[in-house]
Amino acid sequence: LEINAVFGLLLAAFVFVPLYLKQRVVTITQFFEARFGVRVATAYSVLTMVLYGFLYLGTALFWGAYAADALFPAQTALLHADPATRVMIMMVALGLFSATYTWLGGLTAVVRTDAVQLTLLVGGGTVLTVLAVREAGGWSALQASGLMHLHLPADHPKLPWTAIGAMLLLNLNYWGANQIILQRALAARSLRDAQLGLLAGGVLKYVTAIITTLPAIALAVILRERPLDDPDLAYPTLVNLLLPVGLRGLVLCGLFASLMSTVDSIFNSVSTLWSVDIYKRRLRPDATDAQVIRMGRRAIVATLGTGLAFGFFQVHVKFSDPAFALTHWFNDMSYYIKVGFVILVSAAVFLRGARPGLVLVMMVATVGVKLALETAFPGVAYFNITALTILIGLAVVAGEAWARTRQTARWGDLWHAADRTAARAGICLAASLVAVQVGFH
Repeated sequence: LEINAVFGLLLAAFVFVPLYLKQRVVTITQFFEARFGVRVATAYSVLTMVLYGFLYLGTALFWGAYAADALFPAQTALLHADPATRVMIMMVALGLFSATYTWLGGLTAVVRTDAVQLTLLVGGGTVLTVLAVREAGGWSALQASGLMHLHLPADHPKLPWTAIGAMLLLNLNYWGANQIILQRALAARSLRDAQLGLLAGGVLKYVTAIITTLPAIALAVILRERPLDDPDLAYPTLVNLLLPVGLRGLVLCGLFASLMSTVDSIFNSVSTLWSVDIYKRRLRPDATDAQVIRMGRRAIVATLGTGLAFGFFQVHVKFSDPAFALTHWFNDMSYYIKVGFVILVSAAVFLRGARPGLVLVMMVATVGVKLALETAFPGVAYFNITALTILIGLAVVAGEAWARTRQTARWGDLWHAADRTAARAGICLAASLVAVQVGFH
């Protein structure tokens, strides 16, 4: 997932962001409104706020609190004797802290804190990676584990190699039309800055893959004879096994940095979507800047409430069955909404003559299509079901447009590089993606 995100970042840098900056949009919704009208744009804004403020925020708060409880059980036990209760207490505290500085500082606070948090996250992750690989017996031990490859068999129940197709399709939305991600690029001083920033993010995706994947493989080697009962405790187990208290604190800072980077971005994006796309453009066109800012801050409070509600539900699910791995469950749930977003962004950017009403219908209908496919084919990996759902929706929209206009695709004017430096950097990053896929097949 992390490595294939490089493909999405390349598309964002050279296809989506130039298009958005050219049209001078502040939110992705404004682009969809110009392309398909108010109804489609409003539906996208509402669904996005639900996805970000409910699923994403609740999950981020849960993982931060769950990791803290696993890393420092003696200290967190002072909050409450019941593990589930103290995780919920920490979720509230983390959410309030991130909401407060986002309330006070807006996107500027998000960008500045991200810069500091990056250092903590990469620093702590690098230390743990080096120690874990050494404890496992070095690079040769990792290679001998049989786990140093990217692609699993086609019949794997969760992540078959065919899932790459779904990942590439989903990247069209996640990296090409995601307010959380692209609000930074849209605020860049120039297209060149935006493109180089996104490409630097592509390089950092490899760093992220290294500091999350190699320690996990090392832990599998270390615990070969005594595997964990709870797969979601892998990272805290490794930290507690290898690091002294001081370095554990550094890793905890890194985890919180990652958490806050996600959470503050969610607060700011939902705030922007509500205040700009819904309140200012739909409910109160005559609203002053002060009123828009006030409504954006109220959206932060409401988002915190909905996120905590879903996070508390995840606490119930996890503590009812500790062996249940939440990651794939969360992915599958979020894809019910994301499949419609992929159809929307593909129709808006790559198709000519797509009918707005049909795009809106398919955004909603694909929820039922995905559910029907998962019911009809229970043994098929959810990534494959997701890809099939997207392709069905796109076939309907593109087929209708072609039947009516006899031309659907637009390719010639899509790719745009600010200068030769950006273009060469993009080519190198694309080549590296191919090399990694082949080298670690």
